[in-house]
Amino acid sequence: MDLADFIEQNLAILVRDWVEYAREISREDRLVSEERLSEEQLRNSAVALLSGIAADMRTHQNAFQQLAKSRGAGAPSGFNDAAHQHADDRLAHGFNVNEVVAEFRALRATVLRHWQESSPEGPTAFQAMIRFNEAIDQMLAESVRKHVERSTHIRDLFASVLAHDLRSPLGAIVNSPELLLHDEGLSANGVRAVANVQRGSRRMKRMIEDLLIFARTRFGKALPVSCTSQDLGRICSDAAEEVSATWPEADITVTLRGDLRGSWDGGRLGQLVTNLLVNAVRYGSGPVTLAVAGKDGGVTLIVGNQGNPIPSSALPTLFDPLTRASALERSGTAAGMGLGLYICRGIASVHQGTIGVESTETGTFFTVRLPSLPARNDAADAR
Repeated sequence: MDLADFIEQNLAILVRDWVEYAREISREDRLVSEERLSEEQLRNSAVALLSGIAADMRTHQNAFQQLAKSRGAGAPSGFNDAAHQHADDRLAHGFNVNEVVAEFRALRATVLRHWQESSPEGPTAFQAMIRFNEAIDQMLAESVRKHVERSTHIRDLFASVLAHDLRSPLGAIVNSPELLLHDEGLSANGVRAVANVQRGSRRMKRMIEDLLIFARTRFGKALPVSCTSQDLGRICSDAAEEVSATWPEADITVTLRGDLRGSWDGGRLGQLVTNLLVNAVRYGSGPVTLAVAGKDGGVTLIVGNQGNPIPSSALPTLFDPLTRASALERSGTAAGMGLGLYICRGIASVHQGTIGVESTETGTFFTVRLPSLPARNDAADAR
């Protein structure tokens, strides 16, 4: 008997055995009854998966199509729909990716065990097993891809909502120290305490702004900028003062040369420079240098610090979001923040510029190159 026919004729037995295993997975760590999959839901899911696999196995497939399927291409839309529905159902009930994979592993084992007991013989049986494994592997890949895609979207949406909702209460915290510092009756200890609150709240504000930018770009939206006439020298000097106020122990030297006037988003460039300086102060050691030079219709900005070099293996992903080159603190490797360097790359890119890094035993240097007059980008200018 053909394996596809075997699956359909023994569907009830196959579903029963698989549901018994899947029910155990759905019970683990799910104390709330609403979070558990009912037997009917499990049964319907198994029927949809097995029916889709059997239908796919009956589809004519030449050598070229078989090669394409082995590389994850060529599945019909109905086949993928079953995999996507399975992923959505499992995500809604709190299944993680490992549990989704375990379900498919059990489904494969259940079918092949019963198929073997029917004593299939000949080359057609071997070919049928190949087709079955191809189909279930592709359905597994589609289900996992959909699960990860949806999980990531939900996580990014949560981060966006959280960052947005935190802005209002944090705004009150940021503004309050400004009022308190004008109170002449405040004691010396009170002034120091208020200054600490002010520095801490400003750092929190920067982190929330970075989180909002991260969430925005993850949803495929361009980083908003509004370019006006700016003096990059003033922007860099202000950024250095701000970082020095937060980290009084930091030794930051600013060098300015050439024509540093241009058309940029001043707030965004200030954020870029601040992120690079904070990164150098937190993860490097010794003095921090900020050198800015204007020449031939462009500017070059270099932030350097001493310290252990960034491992070469970390450089390719250093500007990726939520990554670090090292878990060591300031005395260790000069590493990137989870979002800071990612934001820097986005700001440089939206100004038609570039950012790169070189790290050796002599120091770590981040280099930003920007045109003084970036080409107009209506999408980026939109707010």
